Amino acid sequence: MPDYTPGLHILATFAAPAPALRNAGACRAFFDAQVLAFGLEKVGEAYHSFPADATGPGGFTAVLALTESHLSIHTWPEHGLATFDVFLSNFRRDNAATVRGIYEATLAFFEGAELTKTEVRR
Repeated sequence: MPDYTPGLHILATFAAPAPALRNAGACRAFFDAQVLAFGLEKVGEAYHSFPADATGPGGFTAVLALTESHLSIHTWPEHGLATFDVFLSNFRRDNAATVRGIYEATLAFFEGAELTKTEVRR
C-alpha cells in the first residue's frame, strides 16, 4: 500500500487592527474569493458576529466546510487578535502550497502580524 499523507494543517494566531477584526462581511467576501481563486469547493459555512461592547462592535467567528476540509477564524478586536486555521486534504492533489497561499493571503487581508504559527503534516 502506498504512503499517503492526508494534508497540511496551519494553525496560527496573529495581531491585526480592530476594524478588520470586526468586519465579518468583508471576511466573507474575502474567503469566498479565496475559495474561487484556489479552485476549492465550499459545502457549508457559518458566520457569527458577537455583540458590541465598550470598545465597539464585537468580533466574529467564521467556519467554512470545504470538500477538501475546512478553514476558520475567530477574532477578538478588543485585544487585536485572531486565531486562524486551514486544513486541506491531499486526496486529489498535494494542497500544501494552497494551504500556505491561503494563510499568507489571510495575513495580508487582515494586515496581520504573525504571533504563532504551527504547521502540522497529517
